[in-house]
Amino acid sequence: MIAIVNYNMGNLGSVYNAFEKVGAKAKIESDPNKLKDYDKLILPGVGAFGDAMEHLNNTGLSDAIKEYAKSGKYIMGTCLGMQLLFNSSEEFGANEGLGLIDGKVVAFEKSKFDNQNLKVPHMGWNELFTQREDKIFANLPKEFYLYFVHSYHAICDDKYAIGKTKYGYEFVSAVNKENIYGFQPHPEKSHNQGLQIIENFAKI
Repeated sequence: MIAIVNYNMGNLGSVYNAFEKVGAKAKIESDPNKLKDYDKLILPGVGAFGDAMEHLNNTGLSDAIKEYAKSGKYIMGTCLGMQLLFNSSEEFGANEGLGLIDGKVVAFEKSKFDNQNLKVPHMGWNELFTQREDKIFANLPKEFYLYFVHSYHAICDDKYAIGKTKYGYEFVSAVNKENIYGFQPHPEKSHNQGLQIIENFAKI
């Protein structure tokens, strides 16, 4: 059974439906004391980093997620959920994250867009370029499209970067550290390619 962590940020129903489509059992869970009972954990989300961390900290979910990570069982963060995995974010000031992967979340630097007619947020379909083979990419090509909606992106050591995307410049769009995965795009909104990622995560 997979826990979809409910911290009042984003459309959890679409994430739940995606797991249903691939035949995986999932449950939306908001009780920090119950997370340890699940086989895997997914941390989805849409919205502001600081608001998300405040809710996670106030409800005890933050500590529960950190303890879950130590267990060796798999976690996957998507969109805001991926960003929360890092040490910090500069969104609306300095905010501390879960610290499960070393790195920080920064705003897109429009000055690096080379006069391209690009807007922030980065919204729509874009290509993910895999950086190495990984079981999360089973039955997927080395390059494929996923759906993005975000104004901030992660900066981290390349050893954690398993996927990159270009929007004005190249940024990290998928990460892995041991039992922890993160995707900046929304797999649940990315049709067959996204469903394949969700199925692969369920089967790990």
